[in-house]
Amino acid sequence: MNAESFEDLASDFRGELIRPGDDAYEAARQVWNGMIDKRPAVIARCTGVADVVRAVNFARENGVLVAVRGGGHNVAGNAVCDNGIVVELSQLKGVRVDAASRTVRAQPGATWGLFDRETQAFGLATTGGLVSTTGIAGLTLGGGLGWLARKHGTTCDNLLAADVVMADGDIVTASADENADLFWGLRGGGGNFGVVTSFEYRLHRVGPTVLAGAVFHPGERAPEVLRFFREFVASAPDELTVIAVLLTAPEAPFLPPDASGKLAVALALCYAGDTDEGEKTLRPLRSFGEPLADVVGPMPYTALQGMFDASYPPGVHNYWKSSYLAELSDAAIDTAVAHALRMPSPLSTLYLEHLGGAIRRVGEDDAAFGHREAGFDFNILAEWTDPRESDASIAWTRDFWTAMQPFSTGGVYVNNLGVEGEDRVRAAYGPAKYERLVALKDKYDPGNLFRLNQNIRPGYSS
Repeated sequence: MNAESFEDLASDFRGELIRPGDDAYEAARQVWNGMIDKRPAVIARCTGVADVVRAVNFARENGVLVAVRGGGHNVAGNAVCDNGIVVELSQLKGVRVDAASRTVRAQPGATWGLFDRETQAFGLATTGGLVSTTGIAGLTLGGGLGWLARKHGTTCDNLLAADVVMADGDIVTASADENADLFWGLRGGGGNFGVVTSFEYRLHRVGPTVLAGAVFHPGERAPEVLRFFREFVASAPDELTVIAVLLTAPEAPFLPPDASGKLAVALALCYAGDTDEGEKTLRPLRSFGEPLADVVGPMPYTALQGMFDASYPPGVHNYWKSSYLAELSDAAIDTAVAHALRMPSPLSTLYLEHLGGAIRRVGEDDAAFGHREAGFDFNILAEWTDPRESDASIAWTRDFWTAMQPFSTGGVYVNNLGVEGEDRVRAAYGPAKYERLVALKDKYDPGNLFRLNQNIRPGYSS
């Protein structure tokens, strides 16, 4: 990007343009995953929709690679690029709740922590992520699994409308009544079709207090605990979500000192309903075995949403591999535990998120988000701080994932994907949905301007 083109961009851009050498550059180019080390030519920190339009038009007219950054939390690091322009949305973080209609409008720079703080002021919520620092934009556009999904559907199931800056610079609204084909693609198809500058969601009565927390068991009991988990969730009501996590036990005041540094299994949970009914529902789970700790109790919904934050801090190296499982067989459990015992970093985890409920009751063709029939989302999250540990952690993750493939449905949650190739993107949707997404890409972004994502490449379909 030469000086003349930069001056052209700057002449009609009201936000901050950050370039290499500027004081803010090093901090501005960082994203959540510490493995990502990209150096964009300019970071366009937008102050409004007009800035987004200007940045998109500039990128298209000048043939400049463009990345779009909302929360910057995606493990693949697609929110930043080398030598191109980053359309930075972090300053667009307004959240406006309409309590009477139980709806909310939110801008793409908002995180779930900020979003939940505003909606919980009214005792309302919609399905968000499992970490409060995740941005609302990426999670929504990829589908949106979270604590409320079994009760209220995925995040994208609760999306009512979106304002989008398209590849040609036009601003359109997508909803069930307007640009319905684009609306279908936005709900699970990621950032392939444009830059969303406003999301409108349906809200639900949730909180301000929910019954939530975790029950910890020693790692040597992991096979038994996971078998119990499988049987327990098979008849769980929609109000209850349980996530089984295999981890290295941290030093924590609620855990016995001799548990620290050893494998543990946590049954993390949320009951999004009447607390008394939830206590009855959870009685078998909390009385099972001889737990190391039981930290389940009434807590603010906002505290639940931040419960995993400390386990996934910014700047740490991350490498993920994920699959959907139809069921959790004994062989799958034994394989998972065997590999967990060989975890090379104490920061790494793997989780099994129980699905079903309202997720499954939405029509398979109603949105781009797919694989609603899956029983569990299985995700291996390798995490480490020393770059010298990279090879060992990546190899462990890949070996683990390969060993789990006999139990996989073949599908994957698109928000869990790293940089993995077109075959894995196809696996996130299945053949029919993928071809429908290609047709949408041909219509709305045939030049593939928005390609730094889990990319749906144009097929130039007729």
